[in-house]
Amino acid sequence: MARYTGPKNRIARKFGCNIFGRSRNPLLHKQHPPGMHGARRKKSSDYGLQLAEKQKLVAAFGMISLSQLLKYYRNAVRLNESTPTALMRQLECRLDVFVYRSGFASTIFQAQQLVSHGHVQVNGKKLDIRSYQVKVGDAVSIRPKSQNLKIVTDAITQSSANETPEYMTVDHKGFKSTLECQPEVDNIPLPCPIKISSVCEFLAHTT
Repeated sequence: MARYTGPKNRIARKFGCNIFGRSRNPLLHKQHPPGMHGARRKKSSDYGLQLAEKQKLVAAFGMISLSQLLKYYRNAVRLNESTPTALMRQLECRLDVFVYRSGFASTIFQAQQLVSHGHVQVNGKKLDIRSYQVKVGDAVSIRPKSQNLKIVTDAITQSSANETPEYMTVDHKGFKSTLECQPEVDNIPLPCPIKISSVCEFLAHTT
């Protein structure tokens, strides 16, 4: 799976929030959107607004591809529950996202790196598939040989003051976290407000 290597600060400025959760907020230096006319407000069509919400959602979950997002959306439509809720639960239960929420990485991109490089275990077995869906009861941990990695120790120190989402339990001393129940949309700590219904409308016209 390809890793996003594009301009992260420009994307954060475009949406007006520190959407990747970087320790150095890019908006502190430049608050306006990128481009010559970034400071001007532009009117958007309904399609443009839906597209912007989709782009925010994609960024919030580590710049996943449109094909991945469409796959999650099609799965959500088939489930016997609210489509926006089902979509968000699938995104939130990705292994890389779960590692990030656990505080074992400072950014979603660091979490992707940890998983891809084989530093993460699920129920005691190494797993390097970033899109793996963490299930209720699954125990996600950092491999013993990887627990002294600087990005892990720094992330745990940084996240010690942050609140843990109520659908998971985290043991930083044991480098372990567990999904206790399915996430509720209102409890998912998104970096900025995202209209999930608008994203679903966009995806419905894309399929």
